[in-house]
Amino acid sequence: MEDYLLSIDAGTTSSRAIVFNRKGKSIGMSQHEFTQFFPKEGWVEHDPIEIWETQLKAIREVFKTASIGTNQIHAMGITNQRETTVIWNRKTGIPVYNAIVWQDRRTAIICEKLDQKGLSPFFYEKTGLVLDAYFSGTKIKWILDSNPELRKLAEEGALAFGTIDSWLIWNLTKGKVHVTDVTNASRTLLFNIHTLEWDDELLEALDVPRSLLPKVSSCSEVVGATSSELFGKEIPISGIAGDQQAALFGQMCILPGDVKNTYGTGCFCIMNTGEKAVVSQNKMLTTIGYQINGKTTYALEGSIFIAGALVQWLRDQMEIIAEAAEIESLAATVKDNGGVTFIPALTGLGAPYWNPNATGAILGITRGTEKGHIARAALEAIAMRTREIIIEMQKDAKTKFSNLKVDGGASNNDLLMQIQADLLQANVIRPQTTETTALGAAFFAGLATGYWASIESLAEIWEIDRKFTPENSPQNEEIISNWEKRIGLVLKNS
Repeated sequence: MEDYLLSIDAGTTSSRAIVFNRKGKSIGMSQHEFTQFFPKEGWVEHDPIEIWETQLKAIREVFKTASIGTNQIHAMGITNQRETTVIWNRKTGIPVYNAIVWQDRRTAIICEKLDQKGLSPFFYEKTGLVLDAYFSGTKIKWILDSNPELRKLAEEGALAFGTIDSWLIWNLTKGKVHVTDVTNASRTLLFNIHTLEWDDELLEALDVPRSLLPKVSSCSEVVGATSSELFGKEIPISGIAGDQQAALFGQMCILPGDVKNTYGTGCFCIMNTGEKAVVSQNKMLTTIGYQINGKTTYALEGSIFIAGALVQWLRDQMEIIAEAAEIESLAATVKDNGGVTFIPALTGLGAPYWNPNATGAILGITRGTEKGHIARAALEAIAMRTREIIIEMQKDAKTKFSNLKVDGGASNNDLLMQIQADLLQANVIRPQTTETTALGAAFFAGLATGYWASIESLAEIWEIDRKFTPENSPQNEEIISNWEKRIGLVLKNS
């Protein structure tokens, strides 16, 4: 009887369960959305109980979808929305507050106060992160500060903190295992990415009791097993990684200089930098890519706030297209951008500019400008922002890359991928399995249990769907030249 790997993909809007076979192919998937709460401007919360219930439902359902029995599941891997913070009572297992989501901005004032004390370099040196409300540490502090009773319980060791991976594993094991992995730990502002331990000085700076924290594992090891009450048998839990790091490994970016970019609402671009934690001179994040068999691989990460969201804006606000997928055919109605440049600063500009006040602009419009020119300029904007990130990463890492591996919804846009290859003057490679996040979690889980023999054997089953090779034309130079001049104007006027 064939056995399979189960991946839990605990996302920001939904809980998913995917079953993979030995060839890395998905044979079944189940997905359930959960509620997004916005109690105040800039606040985003989830109900941890609902996350657990939807995840459990997805797991039970996927066995039916894939037409397999639980006895055919060899092991389980987990990947999750990073930085989202849950604190619960160790005795009752009940959360003391809603999960505060990575998008939540309520702790920006805490970050400002720490920065005013001159602590930004201290945090960056130890964690590789900029001081920002994005990360978990200030969320923990906010929850404990919100209620003196909670802080008292935390100091007595009665509470547990976890990112979503930890919360799910606690529930899957009926409270027997409190663990996270190095990638999720590296996004908390509490974990020293050089010593690979929770750091007492960081804990003191954020006033977080050590007793709250989970044990830290590698990405690929057996950390426990599911309770037999849940699925009729114990399933080993043997892989954990934050979603972007799981995608890095799922894309087989295993050599220094390998880069993957996920084209979603925004873009998450990560470069493998090998065994060296590269200090960025351009406000990229230095983070842990993954850890296997005691060997830690580091990475640089750059985030682009607006990518697919630009297409959504053209659809919903401008009504230039009715469906997001129409952007490709509309852009293909013209041979070039007609001199138009689209600066996609709809929510400020992230790396390498970090200008929250920058606003978007469409420049170079003439009487001859058509909808197709604007559509094409929008696709070029997504590709140009990615190009900027990768160029800065190459400078930081002092390495030249040759291929960009791509995933996410917009990676299915062939025209965008060709534009990306042209502007980077590098190959853009799209894999056959675009569920690279879940696949990465499965890869980690299977390596730990011997389901797959080695990383090399994983590289053999990873398959290309299509390679986009760059075309060199004067048009590329014009796009880049106009972009550099015009983004300068936007920055100057912000």
